[in-house]
Amino acid sequence: MTMTTTPEQLVDAEALTAVYRKVTLRVWFVFYLAVLLTAAATLAILLRREPVSLGSWEAFKESVKTASPAVKLLVFGIYMMLSCTFLPLNTSWITAAVAMEQYAVTGELWTTVLAVSVVGATASTMANLNDYHVFTLLLRHHRVARVRHLRMYQSAVGWFEKAPFLLLFIFNLLPIPIDVTRMLAATHRYSRWPFAAANFLGRWIRYGIIAYVTYSLADKGYVAVLVLLGLAFVMAMGRVMTEILRRMRSNEKHELSS
Repeated sequence: MTMTTTPEQLVDAEALTAVYRKVTLRVWFVFYLAVLLTAAATLAILLRREPVSLGSWEAFKESVKTASPAVKLLVFGIYMMLSCTFLPLNTSWITAAVAMEQYAVTGELWTTVLAVSVVGATASTMANLNDYHVFTLLLRHHRVARVRHLRMYQSAVGWFEKAPFLLLFIFNLLPIPIDVTRMLAATHRYSRWPFAAANFLGRWIRYGIIAYVTYSLADKGYVAVLVLLGLAFVMAMGRVMTEILRRMRSNEKHELSS
């Protein structure tokens, strides 16, 4: 699709580019890499003390089973920190893997749920914040910033502006393949603190549900997906009912006034 730009839009794009340049990207990327490399170095040191056996599948499973909680959580956290829009790794399977009773990070249900949900939510929030800063970096270029003038983008922003925190929370709570709210948060210059809070809260509940169901039901881990889909249905129906009631009240007011 060809996009023509008026002089006014060009000036607006330049002004927006200046705003995006105010976000301290270098500090964030240094911090993110420092955390990731520290976690990787710590994991490497621990694996030298308790190496994972690769001789056979059974030996590998046994070594994973007997690995320390620190090793399991570090592998889990690093994987989650790398899973982002630009590297869309599936997060559900590894969450279930570290929560299975025979391989769990602890030998008790609630401590396993707490450890998995907190580490997973923290690491995913880091990955999503990285997305936010990468999108911001891209928006420093005039041609990319001009996407804000597309009609589709304007419609999406109007939808996002109604409840940004709630939308970010829902998109992190539910296993939605493409999270457009991250891109909208960056282009809309949504504050990073509520962005991080919504991401953490949604992922904390999501991973907590997966961990609880997996640990409790073992071979019936698919129930976690059904629970999340059930939540999505309830939220959608709540939204639909709210819209219906709003229209009914609007119609009643119109009839009374006429």
